Amino acid sequence: MTRRRVLQAVLYLLLTVLVILYSMPSIGVLITSFKSDAEISRGGLWSVPAQLNFANYQEAWVNGNVRTYALNSFLVTIPATVLSIALGVLLGYVFSQLPFRGSEALFILIVAGMFFPPQIVLVPLFRLFNTVGLYNTLWPMIIVHVAFGLPICTLITRNFFATVPSALREAAIIDGANEGQILVRVMLPISLPALAVLATLQFTWIWNDFLWPLIFTQSDSSRTIMVGLISLKGQYSVAWGVQGAMSVIASIPTLFIFIFFQRYFISGLTLGAVKG
Repeated sequence: MTRRRVLQAVLYLLLTVLVILYSMPSIGVLITSFKSDAEISRGGLWSVPAQLNFANYQEAWVNGNVRTYALNSFLVTIPATVLSIALGVLLGYVFSQLPFRGSEALFILIVAGMFFPPQIVLVPLFRLFNTVGLYNTLWPMIIVHVAFGLPICTLITRNFFATVPSALREAAIIDGANEGQILVRVMLPISLPALAVLATLQFTWIWNDFLWPLIFTQSDSSRTIMVGLISLKGQYSVAWGVQGAMSVIASIPTLFIFIFFQRYFISGLTLGAVKG
């Protein structure tokens, strides 16, 4: 065996170990979700279940308020994702194709928002939403996620549109297209990989967000699924199987989004990796 093959074998072994270690918490939750409380008491959280028991999923879905939490998460995640990407596309197109005096400074100012820790605006935003009567509703999460997602959406779309040959836009202008038609009919179809990356990242970040729903909501009826999971009380406070089932249910939408956009996601990540 050559030295190169030995190094490859060692590398694959290390990667396999890392994948197993990284997946252990998820595997533990998945195993626990299929076991009854009695089976967990006898064998612990890491024992292999004797049979797949879906009673925990039924209990979580029917009596665990998961439907309300999941619906709230969708009502926050979908509009916040769509709005942040739509605004990012508009800004990215303007900054890359229609520069004006001061546009570079404005672009830097918007992108600088990525580097502000959200904790510094917790108190002002809490007081603002409380004053205007939006506290304990879903609107604060939507507004905040659109605002904090705008810098990364603008940066990615601007960089992508800047790589599009100007001949495409010039040809469309000669054919009589206006800027809106160029954006919709020329730029957006060829920017699907970049948009898929943004959609995957934004959806995952917003769905898994814990900070803003914890600050801006108080009642069960307005909680998202991540805050709802840790707010379980009463009969579910020690029901590890039901909690495991709830955690698995909470992770399904993000897993589905990644699988759905996987092909575009990989190609989008490699955009700009090869030039010339």
